[in-house]
Amino acid sequence: MIVTTSERPSADTEERAVLLAAELQASYVPRSNKTIRAMHAKWSEDEIVIVSPKEIRLMLEGQQPFYFHPSMALVRLKRVRNGGNDTLLSVSGISDGDTVVDCTAGLCSDSLVFSYAVGRTGKVIAMEASKVLHAIVREGLMSYETGLHDIDEAMRAIQPVHGKHQDLLPLMKNKSVDVVYFDPMFERPVTTSSSIIPLRSQAFREPLSLEAVREAVRIARKKVVLKDHRDSGQFERLGFRLARTSASAVAYGVIEIE
Repeated sequence: MIVTTSERPSADTEERAVLLAAELQASYVPRSNKTIRAMHAKWSEDEIVIVSPKEIRLMLEGQQPFYFHPSMALVRLKRVRNGGNDTLLSVSGISDGDTVVDCTAGLCSDSLVFSYAVGRTGKVIAMEASKVLHAIVREGLMSYETGLHDIDEAMRAIQPVHGKHQDLLPLMKNKSVDVVYFDPMFERPVTTSSSIIPLRSQAFREPLSLEAVREAVRIARKKVVLKDHRDSGQFERLGFRLARTSASAVAYGVIEIE
């Protein structure tokens, strides 16, 4: 992996790129008017991270660029703002002021929906195992503007954390959060969106473990929620009660905390 900048970068953008390269343990390469295709060829790197004043992009050779955007979360929240329901919020039983741990944050789409629902007195901790995805999304959460103040506020309030949930959950205290959420990368994708392909290439593909679920149950006060393919077999294997399915084959399972 190499890190570079957009064309004709400012000193501030170049400094950010150098710092990001150090964080990602990657090489910083000045852009020097080279095209991304030329950089792929010259350095034989499949992954190039581009830092620009507004965003960070991951360029994978032969694929669409990956960058932060609210994705379907914005559509879902516009519906919620107009008095509509959201399946994840209904299944999770989220209340104003809750603390939520999203163990598999990805683009933080679900984290954003949670953050909006828990309000200013709540908290959403978004864990991401991939260092590069964490960095891209962390920067995007702080700078992306939807044009809707309340949604932007919810975006800024998310607390992104780099690390595997398998390592981070055991460090948390008993009954210290309200809801723990898992959305592991489906082995059987329900979408072929070009924007998701780069995400899948970076995601950790380890199956959710019973030990991680036990840790989630230990720290949760209300519920542990799992999103997965309805035919994955994971709900039965991990002890979740199937709570909701949809026409797209997405299903939700819950463990109620007594």
